[in-house]
Amino acid sequence: MFKNKMLQWLIMILIAITLIALASFILYDYLDKRNQPTDPSEQAANSVENVKPKKMTAQQMKDATVEIKDITTNLAGKSFVKINFAFLLEDTKAKEEFELLSTRVRATIIQTLADLTAEQASGSKGQDLISTTLINKINPLLSKGKLVRVDITDINIMSN
Repeated sequence: MFKNKMLQWLIMILIAITLIALASFILYDYLDKRNQPTDPSEQAANSVENVKPKKMTAQQMKDATVEIKDITTNLAGKSFVKINFAFLLEDTKAKEEFELLSTRVRATIIQTLADLTAEQASGSKGQDLISTTLINKINPLLSKGKLVRVDITDINIMSN
């Protein structure tokens, strides 16, 4: 009888320890997600915070760049935009994957632009907002590398 009660106490203690450990992991995950910034520029800065930049030569940059031209879409409101992009990726493997996902990338660009008004998209702050938002939305799509930089090579915003 003594061994039976000891076994019951041992099982209860193990269950209690397991429940406490599980609760602490869930609480830690919840608190970690709450501390994430909601501003796209802060998210972009945090996502590349631990990335060590490697100096690329001009030829390497050219080899790892993908251009997407002539995207024309409506903005929020009565305006529309015609825009060209140059996407700089980590390496050629990431570039190949990016090119395979070009349809998905174009859809992401159009979706991102549709949420902006002409005032939000214009100026250098607007271009920074577009670039950082696209980095945050496109990087999760890539598994073989990262999108390092988004350059807007041409932008025309037309209002009605």
